[in-house]
Amino acid sequence: MSPDVVRKSCGPELLIGASTHSLNEARLASDMGADFVLFGPVFETESKREYGAPQGVRKLREVSSALKEFPVIAIGGVTLQNAGECIKAGAAGVAAISLFSDAQGLKSVVDTLVGASLRGHPS
Repeated sequence: MSPDVVRKSCGPELLIGASTHSLNEARLASDMGADFVLFGPVFETESKREYGAPQGVRKLREVSSALKEFPVIAIGGVTLQNAGECIKAGAAGVAAISLFSDAQGLKSVVDTLVGASLRGHPS
């Protein structure tokens, strides 16, 4: 469902995100009332192959720059080694299935990501 339909159905309190794969899709989601977009896949990943080739950090930077104050979350192949690149490219954050799947190591992963984000570079 489009963000405007979700907003009408669920009201202003619901935080709405939209999965996007291009600058045009991200702009449309923003214009239709999404609170943030997920953009990707940024890097190669099995779980996102059906959505096409990785967009890369350059495209992530383009989307983040074009939408300025609108949160863009990087998704697709994000690891501890490349998450900092996403933040440096302007992403407001990262989303990653594999990176956050180990419940016992989750605190360490989050601490590393926060530290990298504060330093402005990958761990």
